[in-house]
Amino acid sequence: MEENNGHEQENEPNRQLPAKRFIKLKPFSFVMLVFGLVVATAAITFFVLTTGDGKVVEVVSPQKQTIKDRKEFEKLYNAYDEMKVNYFEDIDETAIIDGAINGMIDALGDPYSDYLNQKEAKQLNESISSSFEGIGAEIQEANGYISVVSPIKNSPAERAGLLPNDIIIAVNDESIRGMSSSEAVLLIRGEKGTTVTLSIKRGEAVEPVDVKIKRDVIPIETVYAEMLDDGIAHIHITSFSEGTYDELLVALDEMEAEGMKGLVVDVRQNPGGRLDTAIDISDLFVENGKNIFQFEGKGEKAEVITAAGGRKVEVPVALVIDDGSASASEILAGALKESAGVPLIGVKTFGKGTVQTPKDLVDGSNLKLTTAKWLTPNGNWIHKKGIEPDIKVPYPSYAMLPFLDPAVEMKNGMLSPSIKAAEEMLEAVGYEPGEVDGLYDEKTTQAVKKLQKDLTLEATGILLGDTTYGLMEKLRKKIQDDDPQLKKAKEVLLKK
Repeated sequence: MEENNGHEQENEPNRQLPAKRFIKLKPFSFVMLVFGLVVATAAITFFVLTTGDGKVVEVVSPQKQTIKDRKEFEKLYNAYDEMKVNYFEDIDETAIIDGAINGMIDALGDPYSDYLNQKEAKQLNESISSSFEGIGAEIQEANGYISVVSPIKNSPAERAGLLPNDIIIAVNDESIRGMSSSEAVLLIRGEKGTTVTLSIKRGEAVEPVDVKIKRDVIPIETVYAEMLDDGIAHIHITSFSEGTYDELLVALDEMEAEGMKGLVVDVRQNPGGRLDTAIDISDLFVENGKNIFQFEGKGEKAEVITAAGGRKVEVPVALVIDDGSASASEILAGALKESAGVPLIGVKTFGKGTVQTPKDLVDGSNLKLTTAKWLTPNGNWIHKKGIEPDIKVPYPSYAMLPFLDPAVEMKNGMLSPSIKAAEEMLEAVGYEPGEVDGLYDEKTTQAVKKLQKDLTLEATGILLGDTTYGLMEKLRKKIQDDDPQLKKAKEVLLKK
């Protein structure tokens, strides 16, 4: 994934973001910050051991065994010595060691654990520190492929039409098969104004399509509020960042001033973020004393976190979710569903129920390991399962149509699966292409000519370049305007 920008609290393996507010659990309990996976890195959770009075305590690891006592590494040392002595050329010792560590990480079979060598860690840290620029999409590695978890609202990735589960095959014609998410991020990120070409495979499409995306500054605003009719407010939370809680309080004040009678909270396409922020926001909707979530470290009993805040949202609430709602979004969804009786509307969430701890190694490299899991208030582990909505409202079929390659010409007399997708798009946005059968006939030509006139383009009847871009943009706007999930949420609230 591209970086979710540094602001998304995602992948910042080498530096711990300062928490504006820490949630005290109990003496000697862990305070956590969870990061989602944004194109810049994978989900990360930092742990700080605190005492009852809030002081930070240094945790000292037990004395490690000396190398000579580590019998389990004897085979590894022997293999290394054999290579160093007998390989026909001099070996790159650093590369061999890095490869061994990567091999151990890969053997875990965990897409959220990762290793960055010294150069990779330095590049990623500098990239995140210098700017919040990129394409704005969260990605993850699974089974050797890099896939999109979620694009960020108002980001170049969203405008280009990237969707959850899109598979990124290559970046600027360089295959990224087998790369970690952190390695892929280094290729996808870049300065504002530069362009990156992603080869995207969606659904059952046989061939990937090249999508050119112009990098930009990733929006740092994370809460978007609007008043719908009938007194129903709609607040979209795009990530759980450091300032998200305060942004949400301002949005709630604005909506209350406008006469809010019901509230739709929207975490679709929200890849997650800070755990303390997720706790604070959940607390607004959960009655004090009731569970928000549970945390279970290795070999430990689950620790239950309960609501204890002062401010509460008093109007009826519905939560809208989709398969791009991950990590901290799922913590909120679990809390609202199980402890507040808030209906969830949409499609099943992503399914990430683990937390990660990054550790800088002595040479500047970075090791990030999954160290714990979190559970819903009732003790359910949603990892790789997701959270099912109470009311299932799928996206319309046209929302999952494959990309059309603007460089590929489609015209009268041609027949192909891509033409069928184009006909479905034309039909969805109000142009009549005739029978949707993949044949570019005279009716399709006339529909394209009408589209071109509306786009103030030359009416050639040929689908290519700006015409193709214009068609996909119209489809994107239709998906946003129709929004059956938001409409259903509003309907549910009006019945309360």
